[in-house]
Amino acid sequence: MKKVGIIMGSDSDLPVVEKATAILKELNIPYEAHIYSAHRTPVEARDFTVKARENDFGVLLCFAGMAAHLAGAVAAGTTLPVIGVPCKGGAMDGLDALLSTVMMPSGIPVATVAIGGGANAALLAAQIIAVEDKELANKLNAKRAADAAKVLTKDAALNI
Repeated sequence: MKKVGIIMGSDSDLPVVEKATAILKELNIPYEAHIYSAHRTPVEARDFTVKARENDFGVLLCFAGMAAHLAGAVAAGTTLPVIGVPCKGGAMDGLDALLSTVMMPSGIPVATVAIGGGANAALLAAQIIAVEDKELANKLNAKRAADAAKVLTKDAALNI
């Protein structure tokens, strides 16, 4: 199974990253996490990115707040799928991160989830990997069914 690469711009993004790693652990998807800044450690971020495919990564998740250039910088160095996760912080409370992540130039795509959307980023990464992994696809189907059952249980309890 391909690994998921997790890159966060700073350790302040860790609470959102933990939402993603919980899902990856639940689905038994291997991952590797790093703190690399697009601005403060560009050489290390670039080195990880350009070697990601040969190091058996299938998807890269990039968590960053404020200007949030990390996902774009990573996407510029690979053709692997990159999922940007804007994080809250700064004067605009994450809106600037969302806009920086989603507004990529033509030719350098970055899939983007909601501000703080670590869980959805992990699920999207899992779905991408599951295109070629039937066992993982079955796990995702089972998770989706379990999540639906939880909602229906709450609905039933509401109408008692």
